[in-house]
Amino acid sequence: MTKIDVLLGLQWGDEGKGKGVDVLTPEYDVIVRFQGGPNAGHSLEFEGRKHILHLIPSGIFHANKINIIANGVVLDPVIFKKEILALENVGVDARKALKISRKAHLILPFHPLLDAVSEHSKGEFKIGSTLKGIGPAYRDKIGRDGIRVGDIETSNIRDLYFRARSKYDAILQPVKEHYQLERREEEFFESLKKLQEFEFIDSEYYIHKLASENRKILAEGAQGSLLDIDFGSYPYVTSSNTICGGACTGMGVPPSMIGNVLGIAKAYCTRVGSGPFPTELHDETGQRIREIGNEYGSTTGRPRRCGWLDLVALKYAVMLNGVTHIILTKPDVLDAFDTIKVCTHYKIDDHITQNVPYSVDSCIEPIYETLPGWKTTLKSFRTKAELPQNLIRYKEFIEHYLNVPISYISVGPGRDEIIKVL
Repeated sequence: MTKIDVLLGLQWGDEGKGKGVDVLTPEYDVIVRFQGGPNAGHSLEFEGRKHILHLIPSGIFHANKINIIANGVVLDPVIFKKEILALENVGVDARKALKISRKAHLILPFHPLLDAVSEHSKGEFKIGSTLKGIGPAYRDKIGRDGIRVGDIETSNIRDLYFRARSKYDAILQPVKEHYQLERREEEFFESLKKLQEFEFIDSEYYIHKLASENRKILAEGAQGSLLDIDFGSYPYVTSSNTICGGACTGMGVPPSMIGNVLGIAKAYCTRVGSGPFPTELHDETGQRIREIGNEYGSTTGRPRRCGWLDLVALKYAVMLNGVTHIILTKPDVLDAFDTIKVCTHYKIDDHITQNVPYSVDSCIEPIYETLPGWKTTLKSFRTKAELPQNLIRYKEFIEHYLNVPISYISVGPGRDEIIKVL
């Protein structure tokens, strides 16, 4: 039985997972999305066009590959329909390639409303939710009040929906008109028709069968490891387990079936929304990184907070995930910098540490190493031999600190703008 490789983000999201999956897909037969929902935005760029996927696995653009939305995902049928129509507009018929787990939970029309009410109530302590209804959908799942994809196959889906909504009537009453809940519900039930064009599967059995046939499987994560519900900077986290352990529960496979763990990290750090960010730059340098890197959320359009690479946090993510290989993205954004800083330790109350603290309120002072920049345009390079020596030095510094090899370096957003360096 073949093992399942896992690809996931090692920072606060937006590391380039979509491109990573797209580049690696030719080596695999099956791509499985195992957690998260449409709060993810995986960007891919090829043939001069940018594509953004929120729910559908990033292997969908490759012919003869099986793509699976597994049980750990929360699926919004309205957003799913829009995404499918967008794919059809560029000539991709996903119906043959995409299968959906019956055990995946649905994001219901009132979930984004509950999200908005909750976020508004937090005031200055808001977490920076994408307001896609992810948290309320997972909350209903854990509360055993959720509706799953398999329930669409029954004749009483409307009854199930209104029964689920009824327990929130008091909360929804003041806001449902403002948020046009009835219109959302009409759109929701209409979108179920598009969802029913796809094959619903018992994904845990299906994935095990594929593995027993020695099909090569890649599990695709969403968000980043530092947003994990248990190990991220709580409460400024997402609502699912984004680390490798989430791949097991999100697909229904044992840990013994996990093979390589491919972690994606930017050559610097970004974060959207609230929460601690020790290396954040509030100066001209941070703005320069944002503009060169076009650091604006692919799901929300919000400007991302930018800062230097945080190796303390990255090593924590490597430890949690058992990372075997790293894909380094966007060093080309730093092409013009004379020097580049890397955080190697935290100073907390006069204590020097390489551990991520429990408290998100800790006053963390990053301690930096300064490395020389490469002052070279990387975009046109396609081989390891062409890479400038100072970038190799930067790569080796990271590898030595993390004790994990960097296997690929991305030098641009395009599908072909990536170099295998291992």
